Amino acid sequence: MTQPSLAQELESALRDPDPGARQLALAQLEDLSDPELIHPLIAAVRDEDPTVRALALGHLEDLGDPRAVPAIIGALEDEETHVREAAAATLREIRGSEAAPHLIDAVRHERPFVRASVIVALRELRDPRALAHLEGALEDPAPEVRREAVLSLAYLRRPESAPALRARLRDPDAQVRQVAIGALDSLHASGGALDALHPPGAPALVEDFAALLSDPDWRVRVEAAIVLGRSAHGLAAPHLRSALDDSAWQVRKESALALGRLRAASAAPDLIRLLGSDLPDLRKAAAQALGELRAAPAEAPLHGLLGDADVEVRKAASRALDAIRTGAGRHETFARD
Repeated sequence: MTQPSLAQELESALRDPDPGARQLALAQLEDLSDPELIHPLIAAVRDEDPTVRALALGHLEDLGDPRAVPAIIGALEDEETHVREAAAATLREIRGSEAAPHLIDAVRHERPFVRASVIVALRELRDPRALAHLEGALEDPAPEVRREAVLSLAYLRRPESAPALRARLRDPDAQVRQVAIGALDSLHASGGALDALHPPGAPALVEDFAALLSDPDWRVRVEAAIVLGRSAHGLAAPHLRSALDDSAWQVRKESALALGRLRAASAAPDLIRLLGSDLPDLRKAAAQALGELRAAPAEAPLHGLLGDADVEVRKAASRALDAIRTGAGRHETFARD
């Protein structure tokens, strides 16, 4: 007599009327080598017990079989939050080009959570057929979907997406603006964004980021300051100097560090003034930036920080003084400000 396969045994166990027995069958399932297991697991995603549904999704995540995609997308609408989250996690692990058409279809789903989860899965799949749909999702009415679309295009690093991403710098949602800055910076770092935006190229992109130093959301302003500090472009320096007076200390801190990275020599007086801040983080950032500038006029105030109450400030001041004393005359100015 033929022994039942593992898939048949699981199928039988999942017909047990006791949900605890069904849960136990899935919890004890360790060997996923039988490809036919996909069928009882897909059926279990529609089980009346939410724990069974979540356990089945966990096994489907391990399998990564694209045949399960329609069932997983259906589970993104589950009434239980933990099941929806399990479905989203499972979808990210699906591999195989057969999954792409199902995912692309779901980009137009009526529920934002489904659309956002599908967009994450599409970026992991890296299927070229998805690019147009990801760019289209940048106009989605739901901000969480637009955020995932921006992050997906940043992850894929496709230079041709730069103009569409640049438009998101003016998105009504602050978090979308924030991730759009990072996405364009990522493309710039990989050598593609400026070519894709040419004309106008680097100066216009720097000006776009600089304009965001006046954004109403401080987190956007922080991201803009960080990215401007990596731009190696002198146009950024005057804007960052103005941002040293920002109402948010986090923006002042990142602007100071950015000016140091840019070697913006004209910022030295503003940074020296920042050494007197009540906030240790600002004193430390100013000291670090002045060390980058090799700013000789900062020696006396930096020396005063060697007795600062904050140990990190003392260390930053000491390193800055070393840089000034050993680097004078060998310093290259990057930012033409």
